Amino acid sequence: MILTVTLNTALDLTYRVPRLDVHGSHQARDVTERPGGKGLNVARVLAALGHATVVTGFAGGRTGEWVRELLGREAGVSDALVPIGGSTRRTVGIVDESTGDATQFNEPGPHIAADEWAAFLDTYGKLLHRNAGAAHGSPRSGDGSPPRGGGDGGGGEGTFGDGQDGGGSRVEAVALCGSLPPGVPVGAYAQLIREAHAADVPVVLDTSGEPLRRGLAARPDLVKPNAGELAGITGTTEPLRAARAAQRRGAHAVAASLGPEGMLLVTPDGTWQASPPRSLTGNPTGAGDSAVAGLISGLVERLPWPERLARAVALSAATVRAATAGEFDEEVHRDLLARVRVEERGEATAD
Repeated sequence: MILTVTLNTALDLTYRVPRLDVHGSHQARDVTERPGGKGLNVARVLAALGHATVVTGFAGGRTGEWVRELLGREAGVSDALVPIGGSTRRTVGIVDESTGDATQFNEPGPHIAADEWAAFLDTYGKLLHRNAGAAHGSPRSGDGSPPRGGGDGGGGEGTFGDGQDGGGSRVEAVALCGSLPPGVPVGAYAQLIREAHAADVPVVLDTSGEPLRRGLAARPDLVKPNAGELAGITGTTEPLRAARAAQRRGAHAVAASLGPEGMLLVTPDGTWQASPPRSLTGNPTGAGDSAVAGLISGLVERLPWPERLARAVALSAATVRAATAGEFDEEVHRDLLARVRVEERGEATAD
C-alpha cells in the first residue's frame, strides 16, 4: 500500500470554454470536479496503475465533505483524511478549447489549529506503525527501493477491505505532496520524513521553497521539484548542477521536471534525462503529480531507474492530454511509454 499526504487538499473544478477572452462573459461547455491537491492527484493515478493507496491530510467544511464523498466513489483510493474546522479550498482551471491552454486559480488553504495538526500526526503515525514488526531493512536499499514488497504492480500485501483506511496493508512508500496550509510548521515535511524512515518506509517529497529546503535535511529518498523550484533552493539555474547540489544537501535522488524537455533524474547509480517523443498541448494541471505517481510506483515495483523515469514522463504527458485535471489518458500513456527517449547524462556544464 502507498500512502499519500496532502496537507492542503482541494476541490478541483475544471471549466472548458470555446475561447477565453479577458473581460468577457463565458458559457462553459463542460464542468468537472474532482478531489484535488497534489497527493490526491497522485493517489488517483496510482489507483489507475493498480496500486492500493491511502490518502491522508485535512478536509473541512462543506467543500471538505464533498471532497470526501467524491473520494468514496473512486476505486482503489481509501480516505484517512483528518477533519478540521476550516473549509477545504477550491481550485479553478479554465481550459481554452481554441488553444488547449489552461488558466489556473487557487484559493488559499484553511488555517490548521495546533490540535488539528496533532490529530494529523496521530493518524500518520498509526498508518506508519502498521509496519511494526515487519522485517524491513534500511529505507534506502541500493537503488532507493524498499527492501520488501511491490513488484507485482498490485499494491503489495493485503487488500482494501471496506475501503475506509486501506485495511491492514503494510505501507511500502509515502508521497509527501504540495504546499503547507497556514498553521502547519514550515519544517513539517522534515518531521514526516524522519517518522517514515523510523518505520523503515521510503519517502518521495514533492514541494517547493522553504519546506523543500528543510525537507532535504531529513534525507528523503527522492525529491521531485521543477527546474525553477530547484534553482530557488540551490541558487543555480543549470538543472544538473542544481540536482547534484540538492543531493549534497540530503536527497538520495532528484527528479527535476524540465517542462516540454521532459525530466532529469540524478541518482547514486547514474544520471538520465527523458523526454516525450512529441510536444502535447492541453491542461497541465496534475502533470507533475502523475510524474510522482510514476516514480513512486516504480520504486515499490523495484523497477530500474531509467524505467521509472520513462513511466513518469509518459504519465505526465498523458495527463496534459486528459479532459479532467488529475487524470491521464491511458491510450496516450501506452503510446508514449513505448517511445519516450531516455538518455544517460554526463557532467554538468558551467552555470
